[in-house]
Amino acid sequence: MLDSNDCILSLDSLFFEKPIVHKKPLHQEPSPWRLEAPPSLTHIPATQDMQEEAESLSTLYVRFRSVFNEFPFFNYVQSKALDDVLYTSKNFVACAPTGSGKTVLFELAIIRLLMETPEPWKDIKAVYAPIKALCSQCFESWKKKFGPLGLNCKELTGDTEIDDFFEIQDSHIILTTPEKWDSMTRKWKDNCLLQLVRLFLIDELQVHVVKDVTRGATLEVVVSRMKAVQTYRTSQNPEAGLSMRFVAASATIPNISDIADWLSNEGGQATYLDMDESHRPVKLRKVVLGFPCSPNQTEFKFDLSLNYKMANIIQTYSDQKPALVFCSTRKGAQQSAAVLAKDARFIMSIEHKQLIKYANSILDTKLRDLMMLGVGYHHAGVDVSDRKLVEEAFTLGDLPVLTTRTLAMGVNLPAHLVVIKSTMQYVSGSCEEYSEADLLQMIGRAGRPQFDTSATAVIMTKIQTRNKYMQLMNGAEIIESHLVEHLNAEIVLQTISDVNMALDWIRSTFLYIRALKNPTHYLCLKNLNSLSSIGLIDMDEDINIKPTAGRLMARYCVAFDTMKQFSKVTGTENLSDLIELVSRSREFSDIQLRVNERRPLNTLNRDKNRVTIFPIEGKIKTSEMKVNLIQAQLGSISIQEFGLTQDTAKIFRNGMRISRLSEFLTQRSKTGFSAVLSSLILAKCFRAKLWENSPYVSKQLDKITAMVNSGLTTFSKIEETNGRELELILNRHPPFGNQIRESVIHLPKFEVTLEQLPRYSGARAEIVVKVNLKNRAQLLSKRTARNHHYVSLIIGDSDNTVVFLQKLDLVLLKSGSWSKKIDVAKASRGEELSVNLISSEYGLDIQQKFTVHY
Repeated sequence: MLDSNDCILSLDSLFFEKPIVHKKPLHQEPSPWRLEAPPSLTHIPATQDMQEEAESLSTLYVRFRSVFNEFPFFNYVQSKALDDVLYTSKNFVACAPTGSGKTVLFELAIIRLLMETPEPWKDIKAVYAPIKALCSQCFESWKKKFGPLGLNCKELTGDTEIDDFFEIQDSHIILTTPEKWDSMTRKWKDNCLLQLVRLFLIDELQVHVVKDVTRGATLEVVVSRMKAVQTYRTSQNPEAGLSMRFVAASATIPNISDIADWLSNEGGQATYLDMDESHRPVKLRKVVLGFPCSPNQTEFKFDLSLNYKMANIIQTYSDQKPALVFCSTRKGAQQSAAVLAKDARFIMSIEHKQLIKYANSILDTKLRDLMMLGVGYHHAGVDVSDRKLVEEAFTLGDLPVLTTRTLAMGVNLPAHLVVIKSTMQYVSGSCEEYSEADLLQMIGRAGRPQFDTSATAVIMTKIQTRNKYMQLMNGAEIIESHLVEHLNAEIVLQTISDVNMALDWIRSTFLYIRALKNPTHYLCLKNLNSLSSIGLIDMDEDINIKPTAGRLMARYCVAFDTMKQFSKVTGTENLSDLIELVSRSREFSDIQLRVNERRPLNTLNRDKNRVTIFPIEGKIKTSEMKVNLIQAQLGSISIQEFGLTQDTAKIFRNGMRISRLSEFLTQRSKTGFSAVLSSLILAKCFRAKLWENSPYVSKQLDKITAMVNSGLTTFSKIEETNGRELELILNRHPPFGNQIRESVIHLPKFEVTLEQLPRYSGARAEIVVKVNLKNRAQLLSKRTARNHHYVSLIIGDSDNTVVFLQKLDLVLLKSGSWSKKIDVAKASRGEELSVNLISSEYGLDIQQKFTVHY
């Protein structure tokens, strides 16, 4: 241990016998606006008081030096944590300011795992679970750092193509989101790969959002489940001595000892490090400015008025260094950039040439013009190539000011000055205040350790709320637990089968730690009764618990509120009603209706020539209405707005899961025929991304619109067309036409027949239903449809009662036909049956009527 007069040691002392002590690390001041090339020092301790307790790191194996080749020093926070993270295997929690280099602690924990595991490192896995944006960012970094050591990194998020454990069996470091890992690990006892997880890393944001109602519960149940994996592994193989380590970090944890208690194991409580803002590598000044807002002034107008205050704030606090402005909407980011470009002059002569270089490559003309004036904007609606150019220009200091809607929860673009323009944001069509977690993340972008010794964060809010945010910046609220929904998943997994087991499971959660200190906040039986009230679980008088429809909720990772909505389906709902129901699902709560999207959505909704959507009454004014207009994609209507296109993809990913709740409706005896049939059709529409009767079904083959334009709107028409003619239509070379025809020929072709048998009772009839696979011989040699393709046979009567429902899959391929004798009661409103054969994803449906004679 160095005494208080010594400075931080060089990282070279990690790898060489003779430590190299640097008394005064050099700090190079960049020229105004221009960020000079980094002197390869990204973690230099900024002040003398942060240089007091540096660690001597002479024992670390030389080959791991490359992981930290970006900087020669561990800073004060990293040095303080070193003994616990690198030289023990105890669970560990760090509370340290944003920007203090907590990612390095995760990297040291990975190295500790490697050091205590004999090579080759074949059967070890580390899991890192931040939000998606940080997941992608860290994946690229760790791939470069740990790849040369022979470690394979895999990214596993909702956007990646990796879908199952097979894809990650050869990986050592898995970067995923809590939501994805939750869905992957619900059947953990069935997969041996989970038994290999030795290190679980919980990111800064994720520890903090344990108090977030949606994200927090997911993180909490994932950690508790991994603790259960560890307990199970130990009980199955106690001699192996394989433990799972948890390392967590966060910017603010007032009750850090509670988190440490939660992460305790048989070895005792987790160790923890609690560092306040005084240990931030770059000293941060926090300024809260209050501006007048009259009672009749809307949030929109107040937000707009702040645009004209920003130029003065940037000139006062930026010290002619990069400034980052956070806005509540995408349009707001663009408007702020436009006002700033007019109100202030940020261009220095030497940087102007650099900006011209970037601007010439920008596709967005508005963005190009603003960048020439020294201001850029950045949000998810900006083209990816433009975003990368803006990020590069800002990172290198060529772009003085950047306004953004995106960066708070992801891309790491630090700035000398951060301005939060308004403390309100638009969520689901209404205004609400930023959460403390969001504010801390935005403020955390202030300060560039390689260039700054100080930084500033300015919050612009109303005079009425100024004191509130001043207090917020000086403290933090206690983290609580939000675990209600995930109780169902554990019941389905049979982790819980009675109330006593429920209590045992809860003792492994953060819920239990907090319940001891805040018992009125938590009620276990209340949560169980909530699940039971809508038929997700059964509870008997002996307090035994059995999963029922909750299995579907767990399998498809559907929110409890969404299940509650589906439980209210009466049975008369049609396709339009169910689309409206899906659009109200909690899974879409983060979809925002932006001001610039209202016009194109209203145009789409009002157009009388659009026969491919169910119109919505009135103007589009809520997020639910926006989600409802996913119908546009089902109707193959082109969506030009880039942001809408992005949201549509997200809506379809979640909607596909929610639409699988057709199984929930089919299992409920009281659900009427109309609702069950509509739910089966809707599930198929989501998979195909087309209406069930769409003239564009040929797009399913090769996404070729030219066939539709030429009248080839059904599979049968394509099959009847000569291969050469198809090639002329599509402007393709042989044998492409034959290949298209072949793919259609090898789709299954079904036939449904019904025959009434003689019966003497006047109120009932006996019907034989038969389904034939007409082209079985062809399908035995080759199939276009995938193995999981199936058809659903559903028959309903005139009283809206489901007479018969059956799912048919590969059984038809084996025998070529299927038949069933069914008993049909006479309906009060008529004798006609509606017979429907619904394909799970292709335009192969059959609808016909059959009249029963009584």
